[in-house]
Amino acid sequence: MAIPVKLDHCVIHVSDWARSNAFYVKVVGAELITRPNGFAYRFGDTQLNLHGPGFKPAEVARLPVQPGNSDLCFEWKGPISDAVKHLERCAVTIERGPMERFGAKGPGMSIYFRDPDGSLLEFISYANMKK
Repeated sequence: MAIPVKLDHCVIHVSDWARSNAFYVKVVGAELITRPNGFAYRFGDTQLNLHGPGFKPAEVARLPVQPGNSDLCFEWKGPISDAVKHLERCAVTIERGPMERFGAKGPGMSIYFRDPDGSLLEFISYANMKK
């Protein structure tokens, strides 16, 4: 029997609100959510909660998230070549790829890049992949 769960949110740390907000909205397509002590980035019904300047997180995690130590993958809805062109238009350096990777939907084509704090980000596309 499957347990009735799905990923709701995860947490990343940013060192500069304005710089990261601009990046995640423009480059990754986030909806910017204003919170009482900062911001969150929403992607449909999944969210990235943010720790950043002036934010005091609940003391639950053993090790707080640090700027630049996250690794996140976002599904690109379309061919990976479109994601490459998008990053080029945004003047974002592609570190690796396109290359075949295995994601939540099986085999896909991925490219890797970094956010302003150095966290590793990935766009994966399942378009044109054999099932």
